[in-house]
Amino acid sequence: MIFAAGMGTRLKPLTDVIPKALVPVGDKPLLQIVLERLLDADIHNVVVNVHHKSAQICNYLRLLQSYYDVQISVSDESELLLETGGGIRKAQGLFDADAPILIHNVDILSNVNLGAFYDSIGDADALLLVSERKTKRYLLFDDDMNLVGWTNIETGEVKSPYPEIKSLSGYSDSSLLTLHSSLKLFAFSGIHAFSPRLFADMEQWPEKFPIIDFYLNRCAERKIKGYLKSDLKLLDVGKLDTLDNAFDFLKTIN
Repeated sequence: MIFAAGMGTRLKPLTDVIPKALVPVGDKPLLQIVLERLLDADIHNVVVNVHHKSAQICNYLRLLQSYYDVQISVSDESELLLETGGGIRKAQGLFDADAPILIHNVDILSNVNLGAFYDSIGDADALLLVSERKTKRYLLFDDDMNLVGWTNIETGEVKSPYPEIKSLSGYSDSSLLTLHSSLKLFAFSGIHAFSPRLFADMEQWPEKFPIIDFYLNRCAERKIKGYLKSDLKLLDVGKLDTLDNAFDFLKTIN
């Protein structure tokens, strides 16, 4: 599934005219670049969610489907943008009920081998691609790379279903590691794999919700794992300054 429904507000004024998914990097839109990466991973059934300027995206998807060996389904969120968790749940009927779902933000470029990542989900309920990138917000993992929480090191906020971890709220990242040495802090990449088994856990959730909130809520009962790629090269092309560097970045990962 390619998340392509975002408003692209950080890319204004470009996204006043075209949706973020169709913003070009060199001679290709972001959507086409991500789709080609999925095809390279031997993934030929793809769901794309749409909201902002959805007609433009749908027209381009028809063009791509005529050119590539791919089956593309559209999950239409034109009436209401459902955030990442709600977007996955709305598209449930478009997925193979027996296969994990690889989920990729349309504005993420990376050097990850998507096929190898997808195959690594094993018996996990979800697998999150993470790195040692510096950020303000980190996912927290135990020694076995099980998700156990989240923190914003700028505000000291901690989210976790585990009371002993949630009680660390207010500390910096270095203090967290000192007080609870088994915690590992990694940055989420916007790429993850999701088992259809988790859909049953979403039934009582509101119509729109972030997928990370869902993972944090369920990680004590479900096997939600991190996949660390220490040499990950990643660019979030969600802002004009990073867009300027995106074409050169692509040359370093291809």
